[in-house]
Amino acid sequence: WMNQVEIWFSKLQREVIDRGIFTSVADLRRKILRYIRLYGKSAKPFRWKYSDPRRRIQSW
Repeated sequence: WMNQVEIWFSKLQREVIDRGIFTSVADLRRKILRYIRLYGKSAKPFRWKYSDPRRRIQSW
């Protein structure tokens, strides 16, 4: 589940923090909380795909 958390934080960074202009820490907090609320309403499960089968974890 750690990979899912990392993906979510990556999305938060790309969609809110990297593109944002924040006038204060309170403004940053408000925009992050708004993103969390909106994300919660439209969230869908992450889909795991392997485009390169050689990179899959193998059991020996």
